[in-house]
Amino acid sequence: MVHRLLAGAFALLISSVALGQAPQTSPAISYTRDIQPIFTEKCVACHACNDAACQLNLGSAEGASRGASKVPVYQGDRSQAVAPTRLFYDAQSTQAWQRKGFNSVLDNQGSQAALMARMLELGHKTPLTPNAKLPEEIVLGLNRNNMCPLPGEFDAYAGAHPKEGMPLAVTGLTDAQYQTLQRWLAAGAPVEHDPVQPSANEAAQIAEWEALLNRPGSTEALVGRWLYEHLFLAHIYFVGGEPGHFFQWVRSRTPSGQPIDIIATRRPNDPPGTDFYYRLMPVQGVIVHKTHITYPMGPQKLKRVKQLFYSGDWHAKALPGYGPRHRANPFETFEAIPAVARYQFMLDNAEYFVRTFIRGPVCRGQIATDVIRDHFWALFQEPAHDRYLTDAEYRGQATPLLAMPGQIDDVGSILTLWHAYRDKRNEYEVLRREAYADMPAPSWSTLWAGNDNALLTIFRHFDSASVSKGLIGDVPKTVWLFDYPLLERTYYQLAVNFDVYGNVSHQAQTRLYFDLIRNGAEVNFLRLMPADARSAILSDWYQNSGKLKMWLDYEDIDTDSPSALKLDANDPKRDFGLKLIQRTGSLNAAPDPINRCQGAYCSRPQMNDEFRGVEQTLSRLVSRPAAGLKVIGQLPEATMLRIEGQGGQRQVYSLLRNRAHSNVAFMLGEAYRYQPGLDTLTLVPGVLSSYPNFMFNVPAADVPEFVEDLEAARDDTDKFERVVMRWGVRRSHPQFWQYFHDLNTYIKETDAVEAGVLDMNRYENL
Repeated sequence: MVHRLLAGAFALLISSVALGQAPQTSPAISYTRDIQPIFTEKCVACHACNDAACQLNLGSAEGASRGASKVPVYQGDRSQAVAPTRLFYDAQSTQAWQRKGFNSVLDNQGSQAALMARMLELGHKTPLTPNAKLPEEIVLGLNRNNMCPLPGEFDAYAGAHPKEGMPLAVTGLTDAQYQTLQRWLAAGAPVEHDPVQPSANEAAQIAEWEALLNRPGSTEALVGRWLYEHLFLAHIYFVGGEPGHFFQWVRSRTPSGQPIDIIATRRPNDPPGTDFYYRLMPVQGVIVHKTHITYPMGPQKLKRVKQLFYSGDWHAKALPGYGPRHRANPFETFEAIPAVARYQFMLDNAEYFVRTFIRGPVCRGQIATDVIRDHFWALFQEPAHDRYLTDAEYRGQATPLLAMPGQIDDVGSILTLWHAYRDKRNEYEVLRREAYADMPAPSWSTLWAGNDNALLTIFRHFDSASVSKGLIGDVPKTVWLFDYPLLERTYYQLAVNFDVYGNVSHQAQTRLYFDLIRNGAEVNFLRLMPADARSAILSDWYQNSGKLKMWLDYEDIDTDSPSALKLDANDPKRDFGLKLIQRTGSLNAAPDPINRCQGAYCSRPQMNDEFRGVEQTLSRLVSRPAAGLKVIGQLPEATMLRIEGQGGQRQVYSLLRNRAHSNVAFMLGEAYRYQPGLDTLTLVPGVLSSYPNFMFNVPAADVPEFVEDLEAARDDTDKFERVVMRWGVRRSHPQFWQYFHDLNTYIKETDAVEAGVLDMNRYENL
C-alpha cells in the first residue's frame, strides 16, 4: 500500500513537471489576508494611534513598516516641543520615517532575526498561568516606562524582563498565529498596500463637499476655513456609503480629482505656506475606538450647511491670517460669519464637538482629566437667549476678552501668560454677569432642545473620559451649561489649538484654562438656580482647598438676579435634574430606569424576562454611596459586565465608578481631595469607555449570586479575589481575546458606525 502511494505521488510529480507545472508548495503569505488580521486581533489593542507603545502602530502595513521610536508622544514635562509623527500625515514612506528616527522591527539584523520575531519568541516561550494574577514586577498602564529596545539592545532587555515578550502580559498568540508570523518575518516581512478607496456613491458626495469648501471668493473661503477647523478631527461617513468607510478633511496642495498632497501642519490653523485645497481623504488602517469620533454627511447635511452659511446677507471683506493672534481668538478671526450660524452648526451635532475635547487627545492621563467631575450632564443655551448672538454691542465688547492662551510656549513665561489670560477671562465674566442681569430671568426656554444632542452625559474614567447622548445616571453633583462663547472656546482650546507634541508650557496653559472653562460652565448653570441658593451650591462644589482657588482665580457669581424656574427650596439642584428628565423625555436618548429606579421596576421594558431580571438585580449596585457598598473601593473606573443568557444571547453593560472629590480645581494632589465614602456606581447598557479596565463574564443565572458576593465583599480583598477568580476575565484568561473583542462586536450590533477596536493599555491586573 505504501509503495503504491509513493509511486502515485512520484507519477503526479513527473506529470506536473511534464506539463510545465511547479510542484505544489506552501502558499505565499499575504499581509492583507494573513498578517493584518493577527495584528488586529492580538496587537492593535496596545499598538495604535498616538499612545501606541513605542509609537509602533500595527493597524496597517504602513504602520508596521514604519517601525518604532524611543520618543514618547505623551510627555507632559518636556521643555521643548517634539516633531509630530502622525501616521499617513507627517511622512509618506518608510525611508522618510526612518529619517525621523524610527527603526524597523521587521528587518533581519545580519544573522539575527528581526526585532519583532525575537519579541514574539520571548512572549511565546513564557506563557501566562491561565487566569492568574500577573507577576507584580510587570508594570502596566500609564505608569509603564516603555523601553523600546533597538535590535542590538534586545538581549539586555530579555535578560532584565524575561516575562515581557509580546503580546505583553496577556494571553498570547495561538501556535498557528505564531508560526504564520515567524514564517512571514523569516521571508523578509513582505507587505502589500490595500488602501481604502471611495465607492462611486461616496466619490460623488466627496466631490460636492469639496466643491463647497473650495468655492472662490473671500466669503466662501472664510466659511470653508471655519468648517475645516471644526471638522478636521471627524471620521466622516456618508449617507449610502460603504460600511467601515470613513473620511477625514485635510489641506492639500492639489485640487479635487488629483492625488492628495497633504500639507502637514502641526495644527489645522497653522499657516499652510502655499495655495491649498480642502480635500476628503479616506481613513486608512484599522478603526480604533479611542480616535473614532464620527460625523454624518449627506444631502440633508449639505443643504443645512448652505442654509446656515450662505443664505444670509453678509460678506467677508478680507481674509484673516494664520498667526498666533488669529489662533488665540477665533471669535475675532471669524467675526464676519454670523455668530448664530456658527453656534447652530455646533449645536446640530453637539455630541461630536463635546467628544472632540472630552474623548480626544487632551484626555490622556490624570492631569489632563482631573479638571472634571467623574459624572456630570452638559446642556446648551438656546440661541435666542444667547446675548453674544443677539446683541451686537455686547458681542463687540466681549470678543477681545475671549482670547485663549497656549500660542506662546516659553517655559519661563507660564505664570505671566496665565495671569494675563485669567484676568481677561474674568473681565469677560464680569461683563457677562452684568449683561445677563438686565435680561429676563432664565426659564426652561433658556435651554436648547433642538434635537437629541441637547442632553449629554460625561463620565470620567480617571485618565480618560467618554460622552453619550441622553441624561444617564442619577442626578449628578454638577451640571454644565454651554453658551456659544464657552462651547467655541472649549473646542478651540482643547481640540484645534491643543498640541499633543507640545511642551510643558503649552500643555500647562491649556490645562489651566480648561479649569476656567469648567468654572464658566458651572456659573452659567447656577443662573438657573434660585438666587439665594447659588452660594451654597458653589461652596459644595469647591470645598476645602477649593475655597482658596475661588479666591485666587474665579470671579464672583451673581447672587441677586432671579431665576424663573420654580424649584424645591430644600434641594433645587436635584429638583432641577428630576424636572429636566420629565420635561425632555422625547429628547432623552438614554432613558435610565436602572440608575433612576421608580418604584418596583428597575429594568428596561424592551428586554425579555430573563434580562429584565438581570437588570433588576444589578440595579442594587447603583446610586449607592461607597459607605454602604464598600466593594466600590476595589473596583476600577470602567468595568465591563458581559452577561450570558439562554440560547446564546448576551448583553454588555458598563459598570462605572464615580469618584467623589471635595473639589476638582487643581492640577496636582488629586488623591488628597478624594471622598471615597461618597463614591457611587452607574450601570449603563453598552460600552462606555474606549479603555476597559476589567471585565466580568457572568451567566444570567449567576447574577443574583454575583451581586450578593460583591455586596458581601465590602473591603475584604479575599472575598473580592474569589469574585474575580469565578467570573473575572483576567489578562491571562484563555478566552481573554474572545471576550475582549466581543465588546466591539456588541458595538457593531447595536450602533455599527461607532465600532472600533478597544484599547487594553489600561486593563488592570485585578
